[in-house]
Amino acid sequence: MPDPELNRPRPSLADAGILIVDDDEHVRRALRRVLKRATTRLLEAADAAAGIAVLEREPVQVVVSDFRMPGMSGVEFLRVVKERWPLVQRVLLTGQADTTAIEEAVNRSEIFRFIWKPWDDNHLLLTVQSAVDQHRLVEENGRLQALLERRNAELERMNRELDEKLAARSAALVRAADEWRTCFDAIGDPLAILRDGCEVVRANQAFARHAGVSVSALPGLRCVAHAFGDLPCPGASHPSGEAGESEARLGERNWLLRSFPFDDATRVVVFKDVTHEREVTRRLIQAEKMGAVGQLAGGVAHEINNPLGGILAFAQLMSREERPASDLESLNLIADAAMRAKRIVESLLRFSRRPREDERGDVDLAKVLEDSLFLLQSKMKGGKVEVVRQLQPAVCVGNANLLSQVAVNLVVNALQAMGDRGRLTVRCGPGEPGRVELAVADTGPGVPPELANRIFEPFFTTKPEGQGTGLGLSICYQIAEELGGSIHLDPPTEGGACFVVELPAASAAA
Repeated sequence: MPDPELNRPRPSLADAGILIVDDDEHVRRALRRVLKRATTRLLEAADAAAGIAVLEREPVQVVVSDFRMPGMSGVEFLRVVKERWPLVQRVLLTGQADTTAIEEAVNRSEIFRFIWKPWDDNHLLLTVQSAVDQHRLVEENGRLQALLERRNAELERMNRELDEKLAARSAALVRAADEWRTCFDAIGDPLAILRDGCEVVRANQAFARHAGVSVSALPGLRCVAHAFGDLPCPGASHPSGEAGESEARLGERNWLLRSFPFDDATRVVVFKDVTHEREVTRRLIQAEKMGAVGQLAGGVAHEINNPLGGILAFAQLMSREERPASDLESLNLIADAAMRAKRIVESLLRFSRRPREDERGDVDLAKVLEDSLFLLQSKMKGGKVEVVRQLQPAVCVGNANLLSQVAVNLVVNALQAMGDRGRLTVRCGPGEPGRVELAVADTGPGVPPELANRIFEPFFTTKPEGQGTGLGLSICYQIAEELGGSIHLDPPTEGGACFVVELPAASAAA
């Protein structure tokens, strides 16, 4: 289990306390102006005594001190800071190039950096950020050292406990041997003891069932064509005498093989069918990824919507004034670009929006597909696109408008992939128990395998610039997930691509 002490989030510059010590109000004001860009917690003092007072009552990570100050100089002040608050990083601000003063500051105060007057704002910010990072590094090293000492003590205690448990387990293993003989045949996963040459010494009933033989015929059974029936042979994956874990595929099934050496010549092998588990895991990972990206996209869209509206409004107002034709043409181009960006933002907001439960009801998928084809008739005129309808009765629980958006996006993608000729197949009907399916297939070039895992990401598109935003399939994915379903790309059998949307059936929801 990850240790929370080892994975604390790294604070930003905005969390840092910066103390500015300078007797010149103008200098402090200038420093304050620059450092406020990073929204740091700024503290000020006019001299060394006031700076020490601030340090005594406030947490500070970095001190930026002037070299020359009335009373205690900057070098002497930073030396006091080093002695009393050694973790605080010290930055000296000076306008003179006195090598003797520099050597004194380095030797007595161990300053972190010099900043020369007049300073560059960017260099100042970088210097302060580096000082904050150095403070946290030193602080973290101390914390990790203390943590290491605690863990070493804990490991020593655990080792003593393990030694005691080992003695108890040795006695328990003798008793467990008899229990194991009884439980062996009750294990649901195929399990076998194999010797060199993949010869079965003993196996349970699940192994016999998959191997296609009786339990009595198991002793002495050898693999045929690197398989025991529909079980893969583990010989190549795990040589005798070595423990390990690997996956193997035989036919349409994925198997997880765990091998445990029994002695020099035999081993125990456990077979676990993980076909469904791997598919579920893949979909869960994709769902979590798309959910996180959707929230990010919605947040970005919301933030840029207001300034985008301002650009569009001012461009329209300026175009109504008396202006040269060239200016009006430029303003029209600005307005057109702003409208296109606004449409993208609206798509992003729809992508991240969560529909309300009261917007859902029974939806006839056949009607959704027919309406979508009707809306897109103009895109199919003049071409040689053959439309094949395979519409079976299929009623799901969802939102008709959202599902129509999914169907239109999938059909438009298919038409764009095929160009002006090809075969478009739309179908709907029963799916897995309690589910119905909506599918759109085309005879276009298909999706390259190396891109199949990215096609549902927002803004990912293979179309030329200006012909697509990369949001169509992302929106389809979000809608399917919100309606309790899923969307995936079926492996093509005759070329092209086939997108399948699975949704909860109305009868199952009732």
